[in-house]
Amino acid sequence: MNDRDHSLRLLPAGIDTYSHPVVYMHADCHVCQAEGFQALTRVRIDCGKKWVIATLNVVTGGDWLSTDAAALSNAAWDALQPAEEAWGQFSHPDPPAAASIIRAKVYGESLSEGQFGTIMKDALARRLSDLDLAAFVTACAGGGLDIAENIGLTRAMQAAGETLDWGDRLVLDKHCVGGLPGNRTTPIVVAIVTAAGHLIPKISSRAITSPAGTADTMEVMTPVALDIPAMRRVVETHGGCVVWGGGLQLSPVDDLLIRIERPLDFDSDGQLVASVLSKKAAAGAKRVVIDIPVGPTAKVRSQAAAAALSSRLEAVSVAIGLELTIQISDGSQPVGQGIGPALEAIDILKVLRCAPGAPADLRDRALTLARLLLDMGGGAGVGLNKAKDLLDSGAAERSFMEICEAQGGFSEPKVAPHRIMIVASRSGIITAIDNRRIARVAKLAGAPQRARAGVLLLTHSGDWVQRGDPLFEIHAETPGELDYARAYAASQPAMFRIEEPT
Repeated sequence: MNDRDHSLRLLPAGIDTYSHPVVYMHADCHVCQAEGFQALTRVRIDCGKKWVIATLNVVTGGDWLSTDAAALSNAAWDALQPAEEAWGQFSHPDPPAAASIIRAKVYGESLSEGQFGTIMKDALARRLSDLDLAAFVTACAGGGLDIAENIGLTRAMQAAGETLDWGDRLVLDKHCVGGLPGNRTTPIVVAIVTAAGHLIPKISSRAITSPAGTADTMEVMTPVALDIPAMRRVVETHGGCVVWGGGLQLSPVDDLLIRIERPLDFDSDGQLVASVLSKKAAAGAKRVVIDIPVGPTAKVRSQAAAAALSSRLEAVSVAIGLELTIQISDGSQPVGQGIGPALEAIDILKVLRCAPGAPADLRDRALTLARLLLDMGGGAGVGLNKAKDLLDSGAAERSFMEICEAQGGFSEPKVAPHRIMIVASRSGIITAIDNRRIARVAKLAGAPQRARAGVLLLTHSGDWVQRGDPLFEIHAETPGELDYARAYAASQPAMFRIEEPT
C-alpha cells in the first residue's frame, strides 16, 4: 500500500472550533473506510514537516466535500499551514501517555508534579480530546486536588510555557477570583500602579462563566492579543500592560482548560488556584493582591469558603515563591453600572476621568486594591492617599492612555443599538440583587461575544424605588438577542428583591 492510499487533499473548512483542531471527512472516504475512522475518532494528520491530531467529524450528505478531500477547521489549518493543493497523510495517533494518568485521577488517585506535567505536555500537543480534558477538569473539581497536588499542578502549568524575567525589579500583580458582575477594577489599578512608577505586567483571561473578562473589556478600547516581544516593549516603556494571556505561551494549558470549563460552567478552587498563580509566576510577578468577593450569589458564597480558598492560595503561593495579600470584599451585589465588555469599559473611563456620575463603588474598590499593591511595593501606610492623588490628578488616566496607545491605539467604547428598560414591579427598598441572574441576562443579550451587549445597572441594594422606576437597561446588538434577554428577565421576578420598609 503506497502513501497515496492514506492521503487526502487538504481544504480549509472555514469553521471556528476555538482552539480545538477538527477535521471533516466524507463517510465514503477511502481513508475512513480503510482505517476504520468514525465520528469523534482522534486522527493524526501529517503535512510536510508538521503534524496535528484532530477530532474527526463525518460528513454523511451533501456535495460540499468530495471523497478525496478533508476539510480542516481554523485551528487545524493554522497548526499545519498547508500549501495550496497540499495533501495530508492520515493515521491513528499513538495513545497519549496522559490517558492512563487521567483515568487514575478519575478513580481517586493522587498525582505527582511529573504526572501533571505529562498531562500538560499531551494537552499542548493536542493529543488529548475534549472528552479527556473534561474528565481531567471534572476529576480535579469538588475537592479533587489536595494541597500537594495543587502545588504540582500549578508548577506543571507554569513549566509548560515560558516564564518572563524582569531582572531584579519588583513586579506587582493583581487578580480577582470573579463571580461578581461588573467589578472591572483591574485596568484602573494598573493605571494607578504604573502612574506610581511600579511594574505591573497584567496578563488577563477572557470570560469563563461571566459576561466579560478583563481581556474582553480591554479589547473594546485597545488590542490585547500581543506577543511577548510586543508586551515587553509596552511594559519597558510604560511600566505595565493589560493583555490577553492566550497568545503569550505563559501557562498556555490554562486557555485549553478554560475552553473546557466554559461550557461546563464551572471552575473549581483547585483549578482556579493553579490557573491564577501559574500565570502570575509565569508573568514574573513577585507580590500579588488577590480579591475574593463573598456573597450569597457570588462565586464564593460564604466566609468559610473564602477562608478555605485563601488557605489554598497562600499554601500554593509560598511553595512557588509568590508573596500574597488577600482582600476579602463584599460580593453581595454587582459593582459599577456596566455588565458586559463595552459597558464595563465605559465605567472604567468614567472613574479614570473622574467624570460626574462615575460609579463610586467601582472607584472605591479600585483604590482599595491599588493601596494594597502600593503598600506591597514599599510604601506601607501611604498607599491609599497616594492612589487617590494619582487618580484625582489625572496621572492614572494619562498612564492608562499611554498603555493603550502602546498596545495598538485607543478606541472609545460604543453603545449597543438595541436597548430596553426593565422597571420595578412594586415600590420599596431593594434589599438584594441576584448576581448570577443579572449576569445571565447580560449573557443572553450576547455578552461577551458581542462586545456592546450587556446590562446597564441603574439601581443598587439600599435604593428606594417606586413601581415603574427603572431597575436596569438591557443592551443588545440584535433585536432577537434583546427579546431573548428581556424574556428571561421577565421570568425572574426574584432577581431584584424589593421590600416595603417595616
